[in-house]
Amino acid sequence: MAVDGALDMKREESSSISSPHVHKVSSMSTNTLEEIFHPQSIAVVGASDNPSARGYARTAPLLKHGYQGKIYLVNPKYSEILGIKAYASIRDIPGPVDYVISCVPAPEVLGMLADCSQKGVKTVHLYTARLSETGRREAIELEQKILTEARNQGIRLIGPNCMGIYYPRQGMAFNDALPKESGSVGLVSQSGQAAEELARLASLRGVYFSKAISYGNALDLNECDFLDYLSQDAETKIILMYVEGVKDGKRFFNTLRRAAATKPVIIIKGGRGKSGTRAAASHTASLAGSMNIWEATVTQAGAIPAEDLDELIDLTVSFYFLPSIKGSRVGVVAEGGGSSVLAADQCEEAGLDVIALPTEIREELKSKGIPAWDWIGNPADMSIMLGIDFGVDDMLEIMAGNQNFDLLIAMMEHRYRGRLKPKGNELKPLLAVMRERSLGSDDYNSWKLMRQMRKKFIAANIPFYPTIRRAARSARKLIDYYQKRG
Repeated sequence: MAVDGALDMKREESSSISSPHVHKVSSMSTNTLEEIFHPQSIAVVGASDNPSARGYARTAPLLKHGYQGKIYLVNPKYSEILGIKAYASIRDIPGPVDYVISCVPAPEVLGMLADCSQKGVKTVHLYTARLSETGRREAIELEQKILTEARNQGIRLIGPNCMGIYYPRQGMAFNDALPKESGSVGLVSQSGQAAEELARLASLRGVYFSKAISYGNALDLNECDFLDYLSQDAETKIILMYVEGVKDGKRFFNTLRRAAATKPVIIIKGGRGKSGTRAAASHTASLAGSMNIWEATVTQAGAIPAEDLDELIDLTVSFYFLPSIKGSRVGVVAEGGGSSVLAADQCEEAGLDVIALPTEIREELKSKGIPAWDWIGNPADMSIMLGIDFGVDDMLEIMAGNQNFDLLIAMMEHRYRGRLKPKGNELKPLLAVMRERSLGSDDYNSWKLMRQMRKKFIAANIPFYPTIRRAARSARKLIDYYQKRG
């Protein structure tokens, strides 16, 4: 059922969430899905040692990421796969099996489920595709038979047509190129490709995941089940969602509202226009609903909407590294006259307050013997400081010690020397901007310097962005979030 057909906003509480943001969660989730994420054994049915085969794509990541439980590989065509003994069927496995990854063709799934019931399997991840997303009547009917059989056997299903679970701390991964490091961001994604892209791109900016779930067609377990789980998960502090359509609009609103009252939930909708809706239907068999109702649902639930994957990553970086910011007065440090003017425009367009440079800062510059003390403003144009031993981090240190600023944004491509220190008890929240467009593909030294700068920022817990506009927009949404929670 689509969002617009299931969600009657008049029958729901329409007031904005008033509960304060809570960072603490219980030390251990009591959610019934907890055992799904902690299997003692995993069987890959349809495993293969052929790198181009689907069964290889689901086997290799478990080995390369160091899954610590028992791994059983099932394929009657092999006696051994990747150095591990292979079994003809699940029933031939000598020990218990908790979790099964299905790589077999759709017509073989019913028989596989019958074997699973003999081994007491609790969860089956259906990597298997070509079911309801095809729109074919026989495929839709088969998918419903699969659901009926699984329920009769007490087996929970993830998918079909999905990548499954990425849990780096447990060594569970659906791609061997995903980061092995763990973090505190949880992801619920209907798209496996989006989940992979988010995990990889976020890691380049110092952000790592606690758990990520690609759930595809959501035949059994759906977005609400996983969102509810992550809202209770002690390892997850921030929740991301990529959703194309939901199964039950009212349940989704209530689940989203509960989760957003506990942790930041940042969400993006796929299938917003007519062509996107058609694409969503063929991708994950989703029926995307009205965008007006979707936007009302997200806003009233207290979640944070993102327009695209770039903004989703920007917002994740902001919430991952920045503290709660409730004021919008920004100090900006730029590298030239033109960039200073544009930076001021872009910050104001995003809703930030680019205040005049406080008099006491000018007086401090004067006392330090800075010739341009009466010329510099906010944004601070550092090009007028050329030839003077006074850099970006010097200006930021002074701004950081001034009570008139709530946050700082600085273009720091080649001038940050990594020695910004707090004045008083805390350092002002800082967003760094590193523009990549100014670097040529053959400019090896510049790219090397940029990588070094990124490492410095990550080590210092400083979020960085490719443009002032993206930094400012992300900061404004973070400020809005914390202002609403008082």
